[in-house]
Amino acid sequence: MSLIFKEKSVRTLLKSGIGQLRDAQVPSYTLAAELLLLHVLGRDRTWIYSHPEEEILDSVADQYSALVQRRANGEPTQHLTGKQEFWGLELEVTPDVLIPRPETEHLIEVALDRLAVREFRAGRRQKTDGAGLRIADIGTGSGCMAIALAKELPAATILATDVSAAALAVARRNAERHGVIGRMRFVKANLLGEGSESRETSGEPNAFDLIASNPPYVGRREAATLMREVREHEPEIALYGGEEGYELYGDLIAQSAKCLLSGGILVLELGHNSLPAVEPLLGASTWTKVGVTNDLAGIPRVVAAEKL
Repeated sequence: MSLIFKEKSVRTLLKSGIGQLRDAQVPSYTLAAELLLLHVLGRDRTWIYSHPEEEILDSVADQYSALVQRRANGEPTQHLTGKQEFWGLELEVTPDVLIPRPETEHLIEVALDRLAVREFRAGRRQKTDGAGLRIADIGTGSGCMAIALAKELPAATILATDVSAAALAVARRNAERHGVIGRMRFVKANLLGEGSESRETSGEPNAFDLIASNPPYVGRREAATLMREVREHEPEIALYGGEEGYELYGDLIAQSAKCLLSGGILVLELGHNSLPAVEPLLGASTWTKVGVTNDLAGIPRVVAAEKL
């Protein structure tokens, strides 16, 4: 049951929303209250702080009240607003996809840096537009990584796979919204395996210059330690990589070795404790130039390597 706001100016609505979310111990409660108010008003942050005394319609105030209550009960803000920003792009998100995290932007940075360094080492002119590059995003979810790479490399072609048809539908809508769908192919597949939506095989041998993936990497044994918002509302298939969390990396790395061109680049996001299990899989007989990038918290977040 939602709470009723007695006063309905922008200021009082926001103050009440902040207070309710704080009392419910919602993480980043001020930001959550702001985002929900921006959503129901259809305004930006500058407007709400420059119009604090603006009176709000009862129907809009009631809508805000209901959303605040749902957030207090654990639903993620992004599910309530239907959107999340990633790499400067506003993306649709639903309960069918993992909510894009800021940490995943490190994967985009590493991928772009690796491509640029590869061209430099080869003495070739920099392909700033990605001309001729074939890229695969494995476990695309909302499409956040594939679309970010497509925007940064406007002449590259990109394959996006996911085991979830519902996630692929979200990714397609996001790609269409950002004008990159014409260079993307979407395949329902388990990692780089055969797609079940068509007879196409996503894992074409020796086909890709870059394979990027943010695979499920949370261990089921860690489920109780997750925030309620994550544990109860994000898709299990996109969260859990097995009992320990790193079980999918072996197949993913082995399949990538078959599908990358010689000199092709593999970039993977890591769970907070995945590196010791994953790094040995990038053996010297197949991979070279293995490197690890930490996130802003100092946690190993991305591992990258090149195929021999």
